[in-house]
Amino acid sequence: MKKWNLVIDIARCHDCNDCFLADKDEFVGNDFLPYSVAQPWSGHRWMNIERKERGQYPIVQTGYLPLPCMHCDDAPCVTADGAVYKREDGLVIIDPVKAKGRPEIVDTCPYGAIYWNEEAQVAQKCTGCVHLLEDGWTETRCSQVCPTGAIKLVMAEDAEMAAMAAAEGLRAYKAELGTKPRVWYKNLHRWDKVFASGSVAYADTDEVAEGAKITVSAGGAVVGTGETNNYGEFIVDHLEPGGEYEVTIEAAGYKPVTKAVTLAESLNLGLILLEKA
Repeated sequence: MKKWNLVIDIARCHDCNDCFLADKDEFVGNDFLPYSVAQPWSGHRWMNIERKERGQYPIVQTGYLPLPCMHCDDAPCVTADGAVYKREDGLVIIDPVKAKGRPEIVDTCPYGAIYWNEEAQVAQKCTGCVHLLEDGWTETRCSQVCPTGAIKLVMAEDAEMAAMAAAEGLRAYKAELGTKPRVWYKNLHRWDKVFASGSVAYADTDEVAEGAKITVSAGGAVVGTGETNNYGEFIVDHLEPGGEYEVTIEAAGYKPVTKAVTLAESLNLGLILLEKA
C-alpha cells in the first residue's frame, strides 16, 4: 500500500517558519480525536527548525533543518499497549487517551520531536496531519504552505520511495540510529558534511584566477573537484567532517599549489596566490 513520506529539501528552506505557523494554526485550540488534543499556545514546536552556519567570512553558508516527527518504521517511542502506535500508512500516532499521564514517552524520541502538554497531561507531536488526509487532503499543512516547495508529501509504496531516494539523493537524518525514518532529506550535506573553500588569484597580475581547477584528495583518492568562479572563489562540498585532505589548485601556465587540511568544520583557506610556472 501507499505510505506517508515527507521530503524536505534543505537547500530550499529559508527559515520563513510558515510551516511552523501553519502547524500552530491547525492544532492550537483544536482537538482532533482520536489522534490529538489541542496543542498548547507555547512550548511546542511540532515542526522545529534548527539553524547552522558553515565556513568563515567571506565564504559562509547557512543551513536550515526542519525537524518534524520522523514517523520511523522502527520507532523507539512505540509501546506494546498502543499508547503510541504505528499505522499501516506509515504514521506514528500518540493516543491522547492511552498516553495520558505518561511523560516518559517524551524521552523515547532520539530526535527530540515529542513534547509534554502539562495542561492535558499527555505527550504530543506531529501527527502527519492524519485527520486531514483521512478527509481527502493530499498535502499536510506544512507542505501546503511552504512558499519555496521545500516540503513535499509523498504517498508511495516503499519500493517506489526507495527508487525515488536513490534517484534524487535523498537521505535520512541520523540514519545511524537505525529508526528508519519516513522523513527524507534532500541536500542533507548542507547540514552533516563540510566543505573546503578559498579564493585564488595570480601573483604576477593580482587578478582573480577564474576557471582554476580544484581537486580534493584523501588517502591518494580524489573525493571532490571544483572550479573557481568569476570572483576567483571555490567551494568543494560533501566532505566528511574530521577528514584529512589535500586541496590542489591548478591553472594553465602557473605552478600548482597543494594545501593539507583537516576539516573539523567547513574551512575557508583564504587567498591563495599562484606563481607563474
